[in-house]
Amino acid sequence: MTDKTGPTGGVPRERDTRLDVIRAFALLTIFVNHVPGQYLEHLTSKNFGFSDSAEAFVLISGMSVGLAYGSRFRMGERLAVTLRILRRALTLYVAHIMTSIITFGIFAGGALWFGRQDLLSEINLRAVVDRTEQGVVSMVLLGHQFGYNNILSMYAALFLMLPGFLWLYRQSAVLLLAVSGTLWLCAGIWRIAPSNFLDDGYWFLNPLSWQFLFVIGFTGMLRARAKGIARNALLLALSAAYLMISMLWVVFSWWNIDLSFGLPAVLTGFDKTFLSAPRLVHVLAGAYLLATIPALSRWAALPLSHPLVAVGRHSLAIFIFGTILAMIGQVLLFVTGKDPLFGTVYVLLGIALHFAYARYLDWQAAVMSRNANRQGLQALPVKERDRTRR
Repeated sequence: MTDKTGPTGGVPRERDTRLDVIRAFALLTIFVNHVPGQYLEHLTSKNFGFSDSAEAFVLISGMSVGLAYGSRFRMGERLAVTLRILRRALTLYVAHIMTSIITFGIFAGGALWFGRQDLLSEINLRAVVDRTEQGVVSMVLLGHQFGYNNILSMYAALFLMLPGFLWLYRQSAVLLLAVSGTLWLCAGIWRIAPSNFLDDGYWFLNPLSWQFLFVIGFTGMLRARAKGIARNALLLALSAAYLMISMLWVVFSWWNIDLSFGLPAVLTGFDKTFLSAPRLVHVLAGAYLLATIPALSRWAALPLSHPLVAVGRHSLAIFIFGTILAMIGQVLLFVTGKDPLFGTVYVLLGIALHFAYARYLDWQAAVMSRNANRQGLQALPVKERDRTRR
């Protein structure tokens, strides 16, 4: 595949493997961060800036959605596209419930196998153990979420909003960004978020806040396809400076510095639930540098056959696989006294398994494609079949 980029950094007309590569890094980083207490965790992006892999994943997801649905949501096709989007939301919901149940089973199995009942007090499991009936209903209704199992539920909620985003975009991209930004700001100022049923809190990742990053990715990708991304020297300098300041802030723990000036926390804080502005700007600054610096852009444009591209291409399956591996890893670390060396070896093995699973998914897709082509060929008349083979 050739990478047909324009002089202003526009995206390729064919599949943009850069999205797959960055998404693969985000997925692998999420896995590493979801097995806390090992050495590799200290090397991930969260240790060098305000945002982490979750922000990168949602931004790339918005960009991918722009490619998948942006040009198709037009008169005569809106109902069909909306139904496809809702079906995807249902898939994400089912995936979330499935991983949550498997997570509970992994920790409950660990408690039984190793005789460690204290495992059932980890990652917000205790409420379901103590109040099983209410807990199960709360899980199904997304009113209770286990730790490290809260991205897919937020992502499913974003897909439920997507038809509305697409309709607004058809009216005006500026209107969509204005509505989305206003919703983000109001949710952050007045702490508006879906509630948890078993406690007084709310979702760890608030979709009313995170939708703004999703929409920025969506509209940014559609603009890039139409007009490219202009390289602005001032924006490049500001983005690089912001990333540097952010890294120093985190590395040297300057959290006691108060620059809020009485403004709402959503504009000056570092809250992940409501996606405070410093986190939002951080991921956007990084994305701008990746998109407009040719060396970085070329580095990420790997061939379709590259293992990283495969990991990013099968994002949902890989994410579920990584979540299950991470939950097993947490249990094993817990019962081994949280030995960081053991955890590091486990994570390295888990990363290798990510690539192996992506390879298997590619092989499975190729087999299914060959079988489908063979069946289609056999359905043709004999003369047409012979002509097709030639």
